Amino acid sequence: MKRTAVALSAAALLLPLSACGGDAEAGNGSTVTVTVGYQSKTINTVTAGTLLRSLGYFEEQLNSLHDGHTYKVDWQDYATGAPITAQMTAGKIDIGSMGDFPLLLNAARGKQLGRPTHLVSVTGYNLRGGLNTIVTAPDSSLTSLKDLKGKKVSTSIGSAADGTLVRALQRAGIDPNKGITKLNQQPAVGASALSAGSTDALSQFVAWPGLLAYQGKAKALYDGAQLNLPTFHGVTAREDFARQRPAVLEAFLKAQAQATDYLNSHPVRAAEKVAEATGLPAEVVYLYNGAHGIATFNPALAPRLVSALEQDVSVLKAAKLTGDIDVESFVDDQYVKRALGTSYAKRLATPRPPAASEVWAKGGDETLTFATPRKLLAHLAAHHDGIRAAYVPDATTGTLWFADKAVWVADGDRLLPFVTLATARAYVSAHAGARTLTYRQALELAS
Repeated sequence: MKRTAVALSAAALLLPLSACGGDAEAGNGSTVTVTVGYQSKTINTVTAGTLLRSLGYFEEQLNSLHDGHTYKVDWQDYATGAPITAQMTAGKIDIGSMGDFPLLLNAARGKQLGRPTHLVSVTGYNLRGGLNTIVTAPDSSLTSLKDLKGKKVSTSIGSAADGTLVRALQRAGIDPNKGITKLNQQPAVGASALSAGSTDALSQFVAWPGLLAYQGKAKALYDGAQLNLPTFHGVTAREDFARQRPAVLEAFLKAQAQATDYLNSHPVRAAEKVAEATGLPAEVVYLYNGAHGIATFNPALAPRLVSALEQDVSVLKAAKLTGDIDVESFVDDQYVKRALGTSYAKRLATPRPPAASEVWAKGGDETLTFATPRKLLAHLAAHHDGIRAAYVPDATTGTLWFADKAVWVADGDRLLPFVTLATARAYVSAHAGARTLTYRQALELAS
């Protein structure tokens, strides 16, 4: 389908179309700078950003090209995907990573400004949408989405978290344009607003909801996985850069695959590396990026994720952020297929590890996995002084959450965790004899 003109702000239209950051016209024997835009604290992009940078795999791959050039990587860190897109359409960033909704804006604005870009790989994803969460203050009286009617909600317009908010409100029968007062804020600003009481709720992407919950500054109101729609982060590259430097892009994608394998093989060490680089608590990083974390990491461009991207277009169009977007022409898997060779088909078919309860002991380099949440609670009751973090999957969505922040339900002999009070209450109402518990009560029952 043809893409219609995209409405752009005056500022975007005035962006200079300067020389590309990759020095694509450099002669043989010259130094070529490859500019990579990433989001250090959007931790589901770490295999194309924070973790990849700390491991040095991209530089190693570039050094192995032996094409007569010397390569330098300029890593540029941003809070969201929008400034990365602005720099890419100005020809100043060659490769960038961002979430699914920003990727679509990247596609639309690149096309509009004559700097087309392409989605070339995936970083982290959740097939149900669990990467985005709506949270409220710890002492908030709000218990369900319907309670948001007439309230102030902070989000970043055009982000995946905004998409979750819009869809969730629509399902709850609330007009996302008229039923709430939406505050368009950067994640850090929204987090501060929630703490100050100037907004009633915050809808954000990783790692903000988990971070605020871990710090005791928020509680989950809505688990994005309730939408049961895939959400993901991916890597986008400028079309001119990809054509002029295909070997460099393939080197990046090989390095990304190496970083993915490292994260999947050494999840605790990877979480600690990301924590060291970002200042985020390692326990929060592991919630999302751990062995059974909310995100799955795989660079393959799975058809299910591409299909989800096509469904996202309507949300952005309704918000008048874009016109039509030709997703099929935006997605370009040729480079990642060449980079990964015969392993690509295997990666495409690799299933997500099943959800499980985990405990991270103090001083431990590995986590302990438990067959049931009740067994995890029994362990915690017996070792409460030696625990760094404990994680449990939501009984209905599978979204991992901190055990001490979850809402617990007793159903016969079973102790079931839920991310939100609303889903816990829904379960109780459908199961005679089930009842909600505090975390302390759940510990006592398990012991």
